[in-house]
Amino acid sequence: MQTRRSTRVSQSVKVTTEAQADIDAPRPAKRLKTAAAVKEIAHSDALATNSAASSSRQEPKRQRKTKAKPEEPKPEDFPARAESLWKVGVHVSAAGGVENAVPNAAKLGANSFALFLKSQRKWTSPALTEHSIKAFKARLESFGYSPAHVLPHGSYLINLGNPDPEKREKSYECFLDDLQRCELLGLELYNFHPGSTVGQATRSESIALISASLNRAHKATQSVVTVLENMAGAGNIIGATFEDLGDIVRGVEDKTRVGVCLDTCHLFAAGYDIRTKEGWQKTMDDFDAQVGLPYLRGMHLNDSKALLASKRDRHENIGMGHLGLAAFHHILTDTRLHGLPLTLETPSFEVEDVWRKEVEVLNRLSALTAPEGQAVGWAQEMAEEVRTAVQYASSGKDAKEKGKRTVKKRGRRDVDDEEEEEEGHECDH
Repeated sequence: MQTRRSTRVSQSVKVTTEAQADIDAPRPAKRLKTAAAVKEIAHSDALATNSAASSSRQEPKRQRKTKAKPEEPKPEDFPARAESLWKVGVHVSAAGGVENAVPNAAKLGANSFALFLKSQRKWTSPALTEHSIKAFKARLESFGYSPAHVLPHGSYLINLGNPDPEKREKSYECFLDDLQRCELLGLELYNFHPGSTVGQATRSESIALISASLNRAHKATQSVVTVLENMAGAGNIIGATFEDLGDIVRGVEDKTRVGVCLDTCHLFAAGYDIRTKEGWQKTMDDFDAQVGLPYLRGMHLNDSKALLASKRDRHENIGMGHLGLAAFHHILTDTRLHGLPLTLETPSFEVEDVWRKEVEVLNRLSALTAPEGQAVGWAQEMAEEVRTAVQYASSGKDAKEKGKRTVKKRGRRDVDDEEEEEEGHECDH
């Protein structure tokens, strides 16, 4: 009995062990498949390695392209400028650096120029670089421009007449930054819009605030002359009358640091009729009585789209507005304006030929010594030259604009030109 049971157990253990061994042993088919898979992976890896090595040999590493340094503009490559005691010029672009304003003026034949020293619609801007400062000074000298014939324009945001202390301080900081930029560039003049009451102060109160801000800025800087611009007179704007300008000047302690720039469009819009020689003379007499001719440090030469005394600031190309080209003959034959920067702020339609033609025509006007009647006739002929240049430029721009389908809407407000937007920034904020 015991022997049979032992035999049975022994046989059972033997069977179990053999079965387990059979399970653990790899099957021939599985072994072949595994080997094939390993071989295939190894082959793929080898191909990839060879391909990468081949690619590395065939395609050398690309070198970074560096922008070529732009060639320095040479005065001899630019057109000769007219020799004249009346320094006719243009407000030019300073995009890419203030130093670019110099050749931009030279290619237009300008004997003076205006520019923005930073964005005119931002409170703060990056500082001038050492390169831009050195390049601006070097180009000014090489192109033969005097610092006295450069009239930088201030930010449209500045309102030194704002009765709100916090807002006025913000304007002052922006204003002071502009003056410091002028000093870094070696410039003598700085033109700005006086300010506004914003409907929260009397005119005399805002005028006193403007004078006080100028006194403070003069003490913080060395020599730049702060040049007030006469305004068209819309809303609460200060500076449309010679009386306003005179009151500001009288409140300034250092009279050597303050001046006035007369804008012809603004004069006309404010009610000063300068269309005739008699009208121009009367306007200058009024200016001398209220402000003083020694304070006149520059002019902006613009025709007017708007009527006399309209209080609307709408610049038009020379000879194409309500002033007419004859009005500019009176200005450009007045010896009291010798050596002053007389800069255009007219529409260019992004075509330089418009400004180039206007500069040329104004220089020719300054050389006219014919009797009044004959000069008017010649002026009309010259106005046609300007009109032709403007029509050509504007038609090209119109065609370009029609091709664009992404025109930005600017509300329901009808905007004539960029000067429309500027009026909205006449410090009424």
